[in-house]
Formats: sequence, structure tokens, C-alpha cells
Amino acid sequence: MNGVRQRLSDLAGGGGGQAGGGGPVGGDQLRHSDGAWLRAAGGAEGMGAHLGPVRTELATAHEGLMAGTAGLSALAELGSVRESWERRFETARHECGSLAGSLRAVARAQGETDETVKSSFAPVARRTRGVER
Repeated sequence: MNGVRQRLSDLAGGGGGQAGGGGPVGGDQLRHSDGAWLRAAGGAEGMGAHLGPVRTELATAHEGLMAGTAGLSALAELGSVRESWERRFETARHECGSLAGSLRAVARAQGETDETVKSSFAPVARRTRGVER
């Protein structure tokens, strides 16, 4: 470090701070948006919903396939391969649901943290009445 001290408000663009010598950055506050987290959660849920009917579609696609194929070892293995894929799709579907919940929890936690930090500065703001010292 070069000994230069920066304040959080300088990095966030408040208090007339400069970023890289180029000019003010953004507004007065460091802000968080839960939009990206909630869109990602929606995408994970959508993917999970898309995987939902796979088991039925596989069963429909395989109907009658084994009839008259006695003695063909490659087709005999098809059942175990299909079961393996069904397990994988089901695992992926559950993972999507879990991921969506986790992404929503992050958005919620960040919002709560923002409020906690904001309220922790309230006593200082009242004492200085918004005047930077």
C-alpha cells in the first residue's frame, strides 16, 4: 500500500470521491439489488421444471422397445442405462430446487445486511446531521 487512505464513501462515489482520477463514481450510497439473485433463482426453478417430465418422456420413448429383442445383449443393457439417466435427471431436478432456495436466501440476507449496516450508521448521521467531517 502507498499510505493513501480511502473512505468507503469515496469508493462508493459519495463525498466527492474520485475513482481512478476519472471523476465521481455513482451516487451517494453503495446499493445492493436482489434482482440478479432472484433472476438466477427463477432460472434454476425453470430448469428444474423442464427436467420434471423427463422420466415420463423416457418411459414413453422406450415403450415396446424390448419386445422381440430377446438375446440382444445391447438392448438388455438399455434398461440399466435408462435407470441411470433417470436418477441423474432426478438429482439435477432436486439440485435446481435447492439452488433456487439458496439464491433467494442470499438475496434476503444481503437485504437484511444492508438494512443492519444502514441502521448502524443512523446514530452517527443524527449527530453530524449529514455533514461530512
